[in-house]
Amino acid sequence: MKHLLSEYEWSALLLSLKVAGYTIVWLLPVGIVLAWLLARKEFFGKSVLDSLIHLPLVLPPVVIGYVLLISMGRRGVIGQWLETWLGVSFSFSWRGAVLACFVIALPLMVRAIRLSIESVDPKLEQAARTLGASPIKVFFTITLPLILPGLITGTMLSFARSLGEFGATISFVSNIPGETQTLPLAMYNFLETPGAEMEAARLCIISIVIALLSLFISEWVNRRMQRRLGVNG
Repeated sequence: MKHLLSEYEWSALLLSLKVAGYTIVWLLPVGIVLAWLLARKEFFGKSVLDSLIHLPLVLPPVVIGYVLLISMGRRGVIGQWLETWLGVSFSFSWRGAVLACFVIALPLMVRAIRLSIESVDPKLEQAARTLGASPIKVFFTITLPLILPGLITGTMLSFARSLGEFGATISFVSNIPGETQTLPLAMYNFLETPGAEMEAARLCIISIVIALLSLFISEWVNRRMQRRLGVNG
């Protein structure tokens, strides 16, 4: 594929895969913990937490990008502290693109895993606890194997969503070639450039192919896991 793309386009593709990959690495543990809390625990403020997690589904991505800018930017309330004391900066960096994708994709990950956890019979977990298994051992030996289809679905949906993220990314970390310019942002540049329609169409096709492959792999792995677990699907 490399000889079919310019260096500019190849850089945007690799950066998109890098951002989406890092997003999934951070999303998985956070998504599992939040989904488990929402599915298995009752606590004060649960409905508020649930609403905050799912808020990115209904908010315009530009709004999310602006909120990240004023909170996590170099002059933001949290971002200024992180840069001063830890030397970590999200502004105008691929790390900021990962953070934007993380927020946007979080509800997809949490929802998929939560539905899987809720489908697991709590009596199985209770039986394991009565036999002396710790909560952590119960989760890793009983719950986790049974929710693998949901984990896979959440992972692939979040990966595909991260590849297509545009509004929050450009609002938060701008459009810098080689640093924050992912596939959607590179397509935007081509669309704004007279005579670059073919380049934009090429990146559009690549985005569609990657998204379709992600969904296909998710469905294929899900069916295999369901057969292995004895679930008709």
